[in-house]
Amino acid sequence: MRIAVFGANGPTGRHLTDQALTAGHEVVAVTRRPGSLLPGRPGLAVAVADATDPAAVDAVIAGTDAVLSALGARFGKETITVYSASATAITRAMTRHGVKRLLTVSSSIADPNWRPTGAHLFNHVLDPLVNRRLGRTLHEDMRRMEALIRRTDLDWTLVRPSGLFEHPVVTEYHTAETSADGVFTARTDLAASMLRELDERRYVRTAMGVITTAVKPNVAKLIWHEGVKKK
Repeated sequence: MRIAVFGANGPTGRHLTDQALTAGHEVVAVTRRPGSLLPGRPGLAVAVADATDPAAVDAVIAGTDAVLSALGARFGKETITVYSASATAITRAMTRHGVKRLLTVSSSIADPNWRPTGAHLFNHVLDPLVNRRLGRTLHEDMRRMEALIRRTDLDWTLVRPSGLFEHPVVTEYHTAETSADGVFTARTDLAASMLRELDERRYVRTAMGVITTAVKPNVAKLIWHEGVKKK
């Protein structure tokens, strides 16, 4: 299968690209900054494009069989539009070219009823402070993206991980419709769940929550690497 991966040079996109190539897919890795995504691996083509540019997105999607988006943005006080703007460009191009299958990374926060069982510190301290205050503008745009995608006739899946962290290998993970009952998701597991869903089609035209069950991150290191260090 020929797959367009948007955000291919981002933290999740790199895992998604590597795993897709290992699984035997052809990958068009779409990124604004190629970085370490150098062409030369069998099955890999690198496309330098802005995911919010309709003409650039149209050229990338032509000739593909599916689109996987791992685009992301940092927290900020200003209005964030990258999720909704890229979704607009991607879905319109897919409709024009007759490409039906779309999987895009969103967040468990997009489910207003998501509250992980037994996670008192997270539910009452970290979630209100980090996600619903510091991350408010980011998650507002994620919700706009989800609403836009839901209105299309595509075979979409909204992929909702919980707190993302780095782990070197794919582990045991759990998926569930709407959102999954857990606090953390390894990026390797997120990528693996997307590729499995691409084949199995269990969550077409709905949301798929995904959480890691085998390992947990060090919370202090997670906050440092995912928040403070990136600023």
